[in-house]
Amino acid sequence: MSTATQTPDRTDGGPALTVPPASGRAARLLRRWPVAVLVLLIVAPFSALPLPGLLDGPVGSPGSLQLLATCLLFGALATGYDLLLGRTGLLSFGHALYFAAGSYATNMFLLEAGLPFAVAAVLGLCFGIALALVLGSVSLRVTGIGFSMVTLAFAQAGSILVSRNPGGLTGGEEGRAAPAELLPSSLVGIDNTANLYWIALAYLVLTLGVVHWAVRSPTGRVWEGIKENERRVEVLGLKPYGFKLTAFVLAGALAAVGGLVHLLLTGGSTPQTTTSDFTLSLLVMVVLGGSGTRWGPMVGGILYTWADHRLGDLAGSGAVAELPAVLRVPLSQPLFLLGVLFVAVVHLLPGGLARLPSRLRRPRKENP
Repeated sequence: MSTATQTPDRTDGGPALTVPPASGRAARLLRRWPVAVLVLLIVAPFSALPLPGLLDGPVGSPGSLQLLATCLLFGALATGYDLLLGRTGLLSFGHALYFAAGSYATNMFLLEAGLPFAVAAVLGLCFGIALALVLGSVSLRVTGIGFSMVTLAFAQAGSILVSRNPGGLTGGEEGRAAPAELLPSSLVGIDNTANLYWIALAYLVLTLGVVHWAVRSPTGRVWEGIKENERRVEVLGLKPYGFKLTAFVLAGALAAVGGLVHLLLTGGSTPQTTTSDFTLSLLVMVVLGGSGTRWGPMVGGILYTWADHRLGDLAGSGAVAELPAVLRVPLSQPLFLLGVLFVAVVHLLPGGLARLPSRLRRPRKENP
């Protein structure tokens, strides 16, 4: 049955015109929204558009681009983490370890070995993948809450190791700054913030592409089966362990790349990225956006990171300082504001922000 509509015959005897319905054109345009958003993100550094309340300055200013790049970075990181939580049903509390491994390993290859940046980056990525392979092969020997506890133990051990600063390699609680003279000159300095922003955007596109390809592959179908019923997958003659390890290593590799991008954005490695609190933040991002959805973790990561930065400014603003103590005390705590936002979204939008469009369409279907 054709979706086209036919206009009445023309009075001059000419052929009738056939035009597609407006709804069909609108649907095709809506399906292309990711391309439009990507184009806008690519040209953002050239924009002088002010966004009061959202950004401190124009979109293309260095401060705004730094914040946007950080949001894109964590949007990608949450998307990679959802390979475990939302796609395979693995609740890991140690994902931050591989993010930190990519950052610290690359930095140490630069500082201690004096290697060129490209070589150090490749070695740092290989180290993060190897670490995910080794620790994943051990952690996945157990399932359920046991798996979560083992990953938490590895994360805590890594965090303690970094804070103890063995051999002066990690910098302890202060972290270690990356050597500017060994980094590409196009990635150093406030004048090159746009280049760092584009790298963060490229990392987001890479992560989305890899995750989309992996989920739609035959292995991704098995991940879905493992999440739903692992015992049934075993009955079908498949060994879940190998498939879960593949998801674990792939997610760890994407996290290691994110650690490398974070190293460039911040100019160093920080011990905060090794803690289990960091992984808990990723968990909140995924739940906020919508676990197991294509765009939800990315949206959750971007929104959470933006709110984490901007709510801190709100908490310290003069408007909050002038409020009565009963309001000023809680509102001056950024974590309190983030917690309220998270609880509100979870309560009002079960399934995360990714479910919002379907919820908005539902009343229209019920009331045509």
